[in-house]
Amino acid sequence: MTRSLARLRPVLIAAATIVGVYLLVCLLVWWRQDDLVFFPGAPPATTPRAAGLAFEEHEIATEDGERLHAWTVGGARPGDARALILHSHGNAGSIEHRIDAAAAFVELGFAVLLYDYRGYGRSSGTPSEAGLYRDARAAWRHATEVLGWPPGRIVLFGESLGGAVAIELACRADPAAVVVEETFSSLPDVGARVYPWLPVRLLARTRMASAAKLAGLRAPLLVIHSPDDEIVPFELGRRLFEAAREPKAFLATGGRHAQGGFRLREQWVGEVRAFLGRALEPRPH
Repeated sequence: MTRSLARLRPVLIAAATIVGVYLLVCLLVWWRQDDLVFFPGAPPATTPRAAGLAFEEHEIATEDGERLHAWTVGGARPGDARALILHSHGNAGSIEHRIDAAAAFVELGFAVLLYDYRGYGRSSGTPSEAGLYRDARAAWRHATEVLGWPPGRIVLFGESLGGAVAIELACRADPAAVVVEETFSSLPDVGARVYPWLPVRLLARTRMASAAKLAGLRAPLLVIHSPDDEIVPFELGRRLFEAAREPKAFLATGGRHAQGGFRLREQWVGEVRAFLGRALEPRPH
């Protein structure tokens, strides 16, 4: 018996070491997960002017004292354009990397409000799920109270992680429509695919559970997703769409994540234009 235990001892030590390392990794993921979720970009090194676009610079105050850096492109006030696109960008980079997206909406006749979340670009603070939601609410207040846009002429657009931000805001505000591209049903749904060997759903504190919130969305919703998206699986975009109530629409596009999306083909641009045209028609009383 003693000899058997002696032979097993190295195996037991190795197993205990593996379990210990695994639990340590789980603890680190739980503790430092914001560092794994958010990838803030540096302050912009260029402006929309470099792309031939007129713009205005803004500083937006949040309810908890942060200062957000923002641009309006293609007009700032209701007399400048048909409607305002309030653009919540994706995870990495800053508003500098969304100038092409803003240009596409300007070509469709819209003004665009681009803003950087806390900790991104020239915005103060440190990103978190609750913080990003506060930032979106501050951008909404800036659009409606400072710039004077009526809610019925504001469209919320969210790209990837920004789709979760746009959906959260839409459930609290009353926009004309919501458009999300390359976004997910929940962040743990994405994490479970990226880290299949971790109990992501148990460890996740940052959840961004968008699909669960859609029952409270009253505005028309357009979900845009590419079957070739290698970061946020197409299935999660479909799951998000299926969780929403009418009116809603789904647009399958092409290309990899953050490679242009609906802007890659004129046909897809036309479908976005048509959706927004319907959404901005006067609502029946």
